[in-house]
Amino acid sequence: MIMYKIVIVFIFSAFLLVSCNNTNNEVNSNKEVSIEYINTLEAELFNANMTTPDFEKAKQLADMYVAYADQNPNDSIAPDFLFKAADINMNVSSPQTTIALFNNIISLYPEYKNIPTIMFLKGFVYEDQLNDYENARKYYVDFLEKYPNSDFADDALVSLNNLGKSPEELIKEFEKQNNENK
Repeated sequence: MIMYKIVIVFIFSAFLLVSCNNTNNEVNSNKEVSIEYINTLEAELFNANMTTPDFEKAKQLADMYVAYADQNPNDSIAPDFLFKAADINMNVSSPQTTIALFNNIISLYPEYKNIPTIMFLKGFVYEDQLNDYENARKYYVDFLEKYPNSDFADDALVSLNNLGKSPEELIKEFEKQNNENK
């Protein structure tokens, strides 16, 4: 279970790094946000020479994504930008903002291609970042009912079976299974 969490966080972090880039200007809600400006921010944030993530710039870019989507809700990239903003917030440990963005995408763009992933990630954020196992269970079950053939279905099942268990408990269970299989 620990390994799959690491893999999930790594996958979404890699998605974030490949998909994004940033600048030092603050978001001005009264000013129109342009794709060119976002591209500039992405290029700065994800500069190949950068060795450590700049969390301040990442948050700034997330804010720019949200501002663009708010100003252009009918643009086909609006849900993608909200998804990227949620991804950034998930990776800089802003779980409440992440959940709010996921909920926003679900309500505004119910046909969005990444809804199954979002449904799974809601459970993951509740479990991994908020330690809210009741809501995690609710969202994993909802996810499995709606998307039983999703690539994340196995992960959701594993998560459900291991909700609330400490790493030590998981290691003991794994060792016990290995000993029984010998």
